[in-house]
Amino acid sequence: MQKNCGIGGQALIEGIMMRNRDKYSMAARAEDGTIHTEVRDYKSIFGGGKWTKLPVIRGALSFIDSMVVGITTLMWSADVASEEADAKPLTEEEKKKEDRQWNLMMTVTVVLSLAFSVVLFMLLPYWLAGLMGKAGVNDIWVNLMEAILRIVIFMAYMFLISRMKDIQRVFSYHGAEHKCINCIEHGLPLTVENVKKSSRQHRRCGTSFLLIVIIMSVIVFLILGIFNIQSHAMRLVIRLILIPVIAGFSYELLRYAGSHEGPVINTLVKPGLALQKLVTNEPDDAMCEVAITAVEAVFDWKDWEEKNLS
Repeated sequence: MQKNCGIGGQALIEGIMMRNRDKYSMAARAEDGTIHTEVRDYKSIFGGGKWTKLPVIRGALSFIDSMVVGITTLMWSADVASEEADAKPLTEEEKKKEDRQWNLMMTVTVVLSLAFSVVLFMLLPYWLAGLMGKAGVNDIWVNLMEAILRIVIFMAYMFLISRMKDIQRVFSYHGAEHKCINCIEHGLPLTVENVKKSSRQHRRCGTSFLLIVIIMSVIVFLILGIFNIQSHAMRLVIRLILIPVIAGFSYELLRYAGSHEGPVINTLVKPGLALQKLVTNEPDDAMCEVAITAVEAVFDWKDWEEKNLS
């Protein structure tokens, strides 16, 4: 298996974000065709205490941090994509006001995004399956139906958003991100030609993480059903408490799978890699150029390949 270069990324609107350790870059193409780039420090909203690095806990925290950075970079790329060349510069007071509005909007967006995910993928399947329980269906079948509905809703959601025209372009940038990382990890010079012939599937993809979360929640909640908890309120509370735990374990599994290989691991990562065919598209040359720009802003791939692949 190729060496893990340690960089990760995310597709943006007409661009890509790449993170390497405590730095992340954003590169996006403006309407005039130029590529805008910005590098920022990566700082966890939970601080840098030792407890944030503990296994399982770090996964749950990393998931929230990723959402914050993801929303921030998406908004930045949207500004770049629609930026006017003669835009009037802001005064100091206007910048402070804009920052306050930005922080408020960021908080609301993250909270609403988390709530939407919990309701759609966790609570909705529970409620729909519960209708069968009210009709007198055996608890075993109710639990199985909840598991099936959770997977079906997740796959239907991924399929539907993949059909949206604007999202398809974002998915092309997603493909360019994966191709760049695979190009580096296979020891190829980071050129448009080499990026385009690299794979658009990668083990450390966030989509694979979401799929692992869904599958692990199915397993955990099925096991939970064995205890036959009668109180619906208690069932919901337990499910909500277990969500960050499941996310933490899913992160550790994805992290391990990203740097190890074997018959069992190779089998476990196949569903995630298959799902990536739905959420990544083949990028064009211009998209690959943006991806390369984002990588080179935070990562010296030539130095890394010399030290790791020579």
